[in-house]
Amino acid sequence: MAAHLQTVTDDWSPAPAPPASARAAGGPRRTQRIADALRLTRALQTTLDVERVVEVFSTQIRPQVAHDGVVYRNASQALLFKVGAEARQTCTFRLMIGNQALGELAFLRRTRFSGRDIAQLEELLPLLLQPLRNALLYRYALWSASKDPLTGVDNRGALDTALRREVELAHRHGNPLSLLVMDIDHFKSVNDRYGHTMGDCALRHVADCAASCIRASDMLFRYGGEEFVVLASNTEWFGGLMLAERLRNAIAAMRCTCNEVELQMTVSVGVSTLEAEDDPAALFARADEALYQAKVEGRNRVQFMDRVPA
Repeated sequence: MAAHLQTVTDDWSPAPAPPASARAAGGPRRTQRIADALRLTRALQTTLDVERVVEVFSTQIRPQVAHDGVVYRNASQALLFKVGAEARQTCTFRLMIGNQALGELAFLRRTRFSGRDIAQLEELLPLLLQPLRNALLYRYALWSASKDPLTGVDNRGALDTALRREVELAHRHGNPLSLLVMDIDHFKSVNDRYGHTMGDCALRHVADCAASCIRASDMLFRYGGEEFVVLASNTEWFGGLMLAERLRNAIAAMRCTCNEVELQMTVSVGVSTLEAEDDPAALFARADEALYQAKVEGRNRVQFMDRVPA
C-alpha cells in the first residue's frame, strides 16, 4: 500500500537557520549530518550505472531511514528494478530536476513510514538527483551509440561487437550460430521514383516487420543502406533457413504505405552457419556471397552457400 507520493526536485533550499543558542546545542548533530551528506555524495559519484547508483543511495541512507528495499521505475528508459527485499508498505517519490523527470523511487518496508521518516527522505533525496541524472544520461548515450537513428535497430558498430562475442561464445561452448544478410530488392528505384523520404519510410517498415519476426534471442542490425543482418544464436543451418524464409514471406506480405503510396517490398537473404574454423569475417563473407547469389538468381529468395550437413 502506498503511504506517500511526493515530487522531489533539486530546486530546494535549507530551512531557515535556527537561533545561535539552538545551533550551539545542536552543533555535533549538525556536523554529523553534514558529514553524512558528504559521505553519501562521494559514494554516489563512484558509478555511472543506474542500478548501482540507486543501490548505493539505499545502502547509505538505511541507518537514517530504515527500509527493506527500493523499487526504481523510469518509463522513458524502460527501467524497472528492485534493490533489496520486498515489503508491503511503500513510500514513493517522483524525482525531478527542473522539468526533467528522472523516474520514481519507492521505499519498501514491513512497517508504515512515519511523518518523520518521510521528512528525512525528502531531505536526503535531493542528493540523489544529480548523480542519477548523470547515470541516466550516460546510459542513454551508450544506447544511442549502438542504434541506427532511422530504424531504431542496432547499427553496424553494435553488429561488429556482437558478432565477435557470439562467434567466440559459439566456439567455446560448441553451440550453433547462424547469420542472415538481408537486402531490400530494387530499393534504389524507390528512392529514384519517390525520393529519399519515401525510402526512409520503407526502411522503417522493413525493420519493424523483421523485428516482429525474429525471436527474443535473435539480434537485428542495420548494416548500411538497405541491408540488414540477423544473428541467430543456437540456430543450426536448417533453423537459419526457416528464419530467412519467414522474414522473406512476412516482408513480401506486409502492407507498406508511405505518404498514401502503397509500396511492394521484397528482400533477398543469404544465410551461413558457423563452422569450426570460422572467424567473424569468414561467417559474414559466406552469408554475403549467398546474398549475392540470391540476387543473381532473381531476387525475393533465400540462398544458403554452405555445405549442408549429411
